[in-house]
Amino acid sequence: MSVAPVNAIPPADTLMGLQGAPVAAAVAAGPAPAVHGPSGFAALIEQGIEAVDTKAKAADQAVRAFVLDDSIPVHQVSYALGQAQLSLELMLQIRGRMVEGYQQLMNMQL
Repeated sequence: MSVAPVNAIPPADTLMGLQGAPVAAAVAAGPAPAVHGPSGFAALIEQGIEAVDTKAKAADQAVRAFVLDDSIPVHQVSYALGQAQLSLELMLQIRGRMVEGYQQLMNMQL
């Protein structure tokens, strides 16, 4: 009896659909220079929102393909829906933390 090899779990950044260097390489490179403008924090948030939107659209297409012509297996549909749901929940958690941080900054006494 042959046992299939176990594949290593991919890094979290690839699981979430994020692009970029692995964490170890980023830590070894040192702190990133401060970037302001469209390529900084706003661009990072925009990329995250676009990634969530892409996953939601992919899940919608998978559902449509399953319902219309049954060309996609049900497990792929449920996987796409799960990815879209987790991405949305993560985005909402990040938004909540950002709002909370903003409120704390606004309540600070100068």
